[in-house]
Amino acid sequence: MVSPCNTSPGLTFWTFWSHIGCMSVGRPLQFDPRASLEGAMEAFWSRGYEATSLQDLLAATGLSKSSLYREFGDKQQLFAHCLDHYCRRQAEAMHQRLEHSDSALGFIEQLFYNIADTPRNEAQRRGCLLMNTASEFGLSEPEITDRVASGKAAFARVFRAAVERAQGEGDIPAERNSKALADYLVSNMSGLRNLLKTGMERRDARAVVATMLAALR
Repeated sequence: MVSPCNTSPGLTFWTFWSHIGCMSVGRPLQFDPRASLEGAMEAFWSRGYEATSLQDLLAATGLSKSSLYREFGDKQQLFAHCLDHYCRRQAEAMHQRLEHSDSALGFIEQLFYNIADTPRNEAQRRGCLLMNTASEFGLSEPEITDRVASGKAAFARVFRAAVERAQGEGDIPAERNSKALADYLVSNMSGLRNLLKTGMERRDARAVVATMLAALR
């Protein structure tokens, strides 16, 4: 009979989460898989995939080498989990903000102006993990390419819902193509974060946002 505590690297991400109660040798007594994943994500987001060393990941997750491999697999498998986590977290946060916004256009405006107002030290250090990944990997790793496409699609779904709601509220012309506008917003969100990463001034970033928003009407 197969033990329910099997935590081999080949397990899927969701199977992994279903086994978080299983203890294994070398794992910290207070092991928190979500916190370890967050730590690894922060390391990759700050440094990029290639520049993040094993020592960086051990420090970020608080795990030993054997525990890291046991829980998340190799470096690329861990990165794939981190990318999924980043995209899911961002998309869920966007969806919640949209749900609680008085207007859909107001949600779009606030989201982009918030990005433009990101503190320069944080913006320079990070950019957008999804687009950083697309730039670093290109098409060299199909699994990562698929995850980038999935992340972009998740963001686009939220933006399309926002555009269609704004059309219903009379703030965006009903005849505009909601899918095209959603893709436009994804591109601008990622592009703006990467411009800030290169040191764009806040004033200039807000001017870019104003021009982008004007194109929605």
